[in-house]
Amino acid sequence: MRFDILTLFPDLFEGFLSESILSAAIASGRVTINLFNIRDWAHDRHATVDDRPFGGGPGMVLKADRVVPCVEEVQAMASPGHLVMLTPTGRVFNQRAAECFAEKQRIVLLCGRYEGFDQRISDLLSPDELSIGDFVLNGGEVAAMVVIESVIRLLPGVLGDEDSARTDSFSSGNRLLEEPVYTRPREYRGLEVPEILLSGNHQAVDAWRQEQRLLRTRQRRPDLLRGGDPGAAKDAGCPE
Repeated sequence: MRFDILTLFPDLFEGFLSESILSAAIASGRVTINLFNIRDWAHDRHATVDDRPFGGGPGMVLKADRVVPCVEEVQAMASPGHLVMLTPTGRVFNQRAAECFAEKQRIVLLCGRYEGFDQRISDLLSPDELSIGDFVLNGGEVAAMVVIESVIRLLPGVLGDEDSARTDSFSSGNRLLEEPVYTRPREYRGLEVPEILLSGNHQAVDAWRQEQRLLRTRQRRPDLLRGGDPGAAKDAGCPE
């Protein structure tokens, strides 16, 4: 799977790309990630990529005549792929969207900064505008990392045990949070592992885990049990 990241700060990804599961996926050839600096498409002396908003107001706005050529040239390097604009005003990213993205061959991630994108960027490029939650970041780079992390773990061969992804919270329509998990030592600072997990009775363990999933979901995310979906109004499902 190929990711192309368009950003003003490519160095932010240096550590992210060189560690853990993602690094192994890149080394194995299952994932390819390319970084592009949007400033390379600014041909003035100061490599200007933003300007003050028309009508006044705070902040600076990313310029259409810099971003649009950058996106078009990067898309032209291969099949256009699925273009994602990372913005707080986009539809909410969730596990269902990650599963849809995992079916694609190429995703182009456009990272915003400052006060946002000139509207004509969206009008001309028709990206899938995506938010990772109801909060605002300094830029789209961390959001791009979130998308990549959630998608690559769904690709065949990336995780050591593919059941890990299938049984995650929110996966494949699962609306229950995961149950508590434990490992050695059996006792730590007066807290012991639940005896049922040491019983060897797999049927009883499965029943306990399901009970704990229901309990945790009822306590922390009762909206999931009611069939609610935070951000559903902006969630358009699988994009084309």
